[in-house]
Amino acid sequence: MKPAVLTGEHFITGDIACAEGALAAGCRFFAGYPITPATEIAEHMSSRLPDVGGTFIQMEDEIGAMAAVLGASCAGAKSMTATSGPGFSLIMENLGLGICTETPCVVVNVQRAGPSTGLPTLGAQGDMMQARWGSHGHYEIIALAPDSPQELFFQTITAFNLSEVYRVPVLVMTDEVTGHLSERVVVPEASMIPIQNRLRPTGRKDRFRPFQPGPNGVAPMAIAGEGYGIHVTGLTHDERGYPVMTAEAQADMLERLTGKIRRNLHDIIRTDSYRLEDADIAVVSYGVSARSSLAAVDEAREMGIKAGLLRLITVWPFPEEEIRALANRVRALVTVEINLGQIHLEVQRCCGGKSPVFLVGSAGGTVIPPENILEVLRSV
Repeated sequence: MKPAVLTGEHFITGDIACAEGALAAGCRFFAGYPITPATEIAEHMSSRLPDVGGTFIQMEDEIGAMAAVLGASCAGAKSMTATSGPGFSLIMENLGLGICTETPCVVVNVQRAGPSTGLPTLGAQGDMMQARWGSHGHYEIIALAPDSPQELFFQTITAFNLSEVYRVPVLVMTDEVTGHLSERVVVPEASMIPIQNRLRPTGRKDRFRPFQPGPNGVAPMAIAGEGYGIHVTGLTHDERGYPVMTAEAQADMLERLTGKIRRNLHDIIRTDSYRLEDADIAVVSYGVSARSSLAAVDEAREMGIKAGLLRLITVWPFPEEEIRALANRVRALVTVEINLGQIHLEVQRCCGGKSPVFLVGSAGGTVIPPENILEVLRSV
């Protein structure tokens, strides 16, 4: 059997780095359906998973793929699927099921321009609000936005760790440009990669309650077939997992689903600050757009404009406190993203009128050039 972690330096695409990150995190099941620009992840997993004792399966569609991923996770396997916009839409129903049943897994969305079929081979960041609210009902979700192949490797590992700790599907929201970008990726020794596994139950099996929260608000997860009494349903349910059709049960269940995320924001939210210490203007960006923003900030500094960058690594939950703190000390904020203002609306909401917020957006199909951002920084 070949090693799960191919240590050393590699010149690979973001999609391949994502797949290797999943394997390094312990992923041993992948179900998916081919779709540009995410197909390379499935192709790589199909060849690598048998080498490490894992399973790859091509499903009939993305709905089935997400169902298979949830089933594999309930059977004890770390599991993942990867898709793009149209498939992401199909995944939404079973994503809600995974949230309701608190089933850990990872969903990678290599975004392309939409709506509908859109531009299959060109990138965008237009699925960010769908990532937050694409399934019905109220819930909390975790979504990461890597900006490079190297970060796709590590953030895929982080996604698996977060999903295991908080028993929730975690989204990796990358894009066609980052997915198809070839760069140097350094893979450390397996012993240097932090790995988290779901908390397992202890004690008498006949008294086990599969949705009774532990100290951090997350219930230990039993593996199907080990002898614990498990009832899994998408209906509103109590701590035993049994359906209870009352408003009180709904309130209790939503408190469990949302509380385990909201009470642990300091452990979940990750951002990266660049030249913000003395900044008058703060650029807020994520993913591939943050690379253009970084160049624009440096060019602005050379022109005497005190700009800085807040890069969102975790987009959901949204880093509200950091945005509010920025709004209290800078003259303006500028949101940069390849859509027409999805995260921009969140930045505006958090600023609450304390600082003006400007958008550098794009309908998709191309990376936003630094000069477009610099033009707005100069005008501010």
